[in-house]
Amino acid sequence: MEFFHLRASKFWLAGWIMIAFMLSTALCCDRCVHKSKVAYFEQSKAINGGACGYESVAATLNRGGVAMASPKIYRDGVGCGACYQIRCTDPAICTKSGVKVVVTDLTQNNQTDFVIPARTFSSLASPSKSADLVKRGLVDIEYKRIPCEYRRQNLTVKIDKSSNYPYFLALQFLYQGGQTDITGVEVAKIGTSNWNFMTHNHGAVWSMDKPPMGPLSLRLLVTSGYDGYWVWPKRNLLPENWRVGAVYDSGVQIKEIAQEGCNPCDTGVWRDVN
Repeated sequence: MEFFHLRASKFWLAGWIMIAFMLSTALCCDRCVHKSKVAYFEQSKAINGGACGYESVAATLNRGGVAMASPKIYRDGVGCGACYQIRCTDPAICTKSGVKVVVTDLTQNNQTDFVIPARTFSSLASPSKSADLVKRGLVDIEYKRIPCEYRRQNLTVKIDKSSNYPYFLALQFLYQGGQTDITGVEVAKIGTSNWNFMTHNHGAVWSMDKPPMGPLSLRLLVTSGYDGYWVWPKRNLLPENWRVGAVYDSGVQIKEIAQEGCNPCDTGVWRDVN
């Protein structure tokens, strides 16, 4: 009888483990849909500025389709460079595809998760209804995070204006592909394995005091699935005499996809049907 109870308890435990696995798998999603509102700003207000620190580069991201994001999306700057697809929910005037935006700034507007340029805002509606949408000023939306795609453009490193050679090094990462967050950056003098960690300074900027002297290599830890993934640039990125404002091509692009936990999960493609 004791053997029977032992076997039964093992089957019971195995069953619950299987159920837990199936539930966790069902909740794995890279297209969680959220509901909120969106507002707009006048065209030139924030494109060339913003808390992420992209400055004039922001206008080149997604052809100016940028967004000011709420604190929960901005996440102290970790959310900088993330891409989202947004669509309004009134079927009488809204398109099914909506618009795609890149996070370049922070908004403290507590009524919405996004504030976007007026031109981008009007594109949420069908062409004949865009003026009606703009008159509303604030509309209901649903949105999801999507992979960023920069065709023929690698991940790029820019020496931030706050740098002070050779005492203080600050970097921005531009044209970050995939659907990931950069969670760690390390730098080493080329030819050594002495990796030194950088600190997330603000926005899209990572920095360190007293960087190693000489030409430098970098590696980045990004989110992938529910785990992390090291990205190793193919090129020795920074020359010995790096300078403020200089831009360096990493030779690689990030393609990893991070997972969220949500239900339901929208794996479909949002597009208009002719």
